[in-house]
Amino acid sequence: MRNLFMISTLRRGLLVLLAALPLMANAAGSAHELVQDTTSRMLADLKANKEQYKQDPTKFYDSLNTIVGPVVDAEGISRSIMTVKYSRKATPAQMQTFQENFKKGLFQFYGNALLEYNNQGITVDPAKDESGDRTSVGMTVKGSNGAIYPVQYTLEKVSGEWKLRNVIINGINIGKLFRDQFADAMQRNGNDLDKTINGWAGEVAKAKEASEKQTPEKQAQ
Repeated sequence: MRNLFMISTLRRGLLVLLAALPLMANAAGSAHELVQDTTSRMLADLKANKEQYKQDPTKFYDSLNTIVGPVVDAEGISRSIMTVKYSRKATPAQMQTFQENFKKGLFQFYGNALLEYNNQGITVDPAKDESGDRTSVGMTVKGSNGAIYPVQYTLEKVSGEWKLRNVIINGINIGKLFRDQFADAMQRNGNDLDKTINGWAGEVAKAKEASEKQTPEKQAQ
């Protein structure tokens, strides 16, 4: 229940969810440039194709996968979500399946919210030290309700390229949220790893539906 409330908080921002997705193209040299340049490119694409995407969201999911998928550290994030407790028991085939299911669920969950973006406003914070292999990039986004949300990306260099490892939105750690979801699912599934992996997209979809049902009530408070 706590996880669903946290996800509902994310959904209420709508624009905040933009921050988790249009992050990278790996054309820019620095993590900071990556965030700035690709956010602008994604907004332009969304503006140009929004009506088409609304009629056929799968095209938007495909666009997100093309732009974001290759530069998200899917392997690192997947292992983090599973934690060592479960990832060390997973076969390479299971890990690959979970990586794909993780990205699919993520793009569907956040893609739907991105379609509600109406150019409310985004400000990227000044660049931080990027001399090492790990850095963070901050962003402030204005939600459709006028609220201001801080966003922080964690990026790491993988084979010399910056890749996304985590996002913290309005104080909510997405990596931890998904770790908790995975642990809960494993408990419900009797520690059946295949069942949890194969049902991951469904877990995210159910969380989205539950959060959407809560949103009107929470906004009315």
